[in-house]
Amino acid sequence: MDLGEELRRDLLSRLARIEGQTRGVRRMVEEGRDCADVVQQITAMRAALGKVAAAIVADNLEECLRRRDAAGGPESVQKAKRVLLDLVH
Repeated sequence: MDLGEELRRDLLSRLARIEGQTRGVRRMVEEGRDCADVVQQITAMRAALGKVAAAIVADNLEECLRRRDAAGGPESVQKAKRVLLDLVH
């Protein structure tokens, strides 16, 4: 995966926050915290992971479209389409 430096830094920052959220949820479970609070944090983590995945797919799609324009073939766009569909299913 060939990400630009700015996107790479952004994704690593997001992943670090998600990692912290994961540790927080683990602590909440260990402490026997309220179910609604735990689920709320898990929902936030899922949304954050979805944003990371979407950013990666969007970057990949852009690269695939550039390659298609350069190579004149639809294969790279089809690959990006499969990755996108995997994300939403």
